[in-house]
Amino acid sequence: MSKNALITGASRGIGRAIAIEFARAGYDLTLCCIKNIDTLKLLAKDLTDTYKVKCKAFQADVSDPEAVRSLFSKIEPPSVLINNAGISYVGLVTDMTDDDWKHTIDTNLSSVFYMCRAAIPHMLLEFSGKIINVSSVWGESGASMEVAYSASKGGLDAFTKALAKELAPSGISVNAVACGLIDTDMNSHLSDEELTDVVSDIPADRIGKPAEVASVILSLAESTNYLTGQIIKVDGGWM
Repeated sequence: MSKNALITGASRGIGRAIAIEFARAGYDLTLCCIKNIDTLKLLAKDLTDTYKVKCKAFQADVSDPEAVRSLFSKIEPPSVLINNAGISYVGLVTDMTDDDWKHTIDTNLSSVFYMCRAAIPHMLLEFSGKIINVSSVWGESGASMEVAYSASKGGLDAFTKALAKELAPSGISVNAVACGLIDTDMNSHLSDEELTDVVSDIPADRIGKPAEVASVILSLAESTNYLTGQIIKVDGGWM
């Protein structure tokens, strides 16, 4: 298969860092986001000009199965699928609305099912492929005030392990990277005092960088398919 990666949630944060890392490594890219399409198009052009790879940007709500079908009708099937799109919800579970819960689960978990279902048939034909899911340490440990987020990431971890067993006989690996505290917009709600408190519990004594997560994801994309079904923490030894 060609070196062709599809990255969701690619307009900012970890997704943007992944796109840069993979372009630097010579991958052609399909990038998608739900809102910041102008920003994503600028990134795609910059990566094309800088690294001489093919890079296309699409606007798609990957929590919508019809949008995913439409996206896959327009693109080259990926050899590497990186499910990075995600949102957080911070608040008491008793304050969550039905829509808050559904939106969190659909964006963080259902989207991965829709994307995998669309990508896997071509990987099966090629007897090759890599699926990498961006998870969180809260998927294992759970976080107070982030029940829906924790549940969605716990489900994603279980999805990753189960799908890895299903696809291993077909030469396709499925892994997840469980992120700790990373310097992204998702954590911008934390005050300086809250950040200091969290960092004091992290053995590495700092916040992680999106580029560090991207580096691990690239290593998974280029590893043996015998490495599969793993949830790899990138958290500075926190959990």
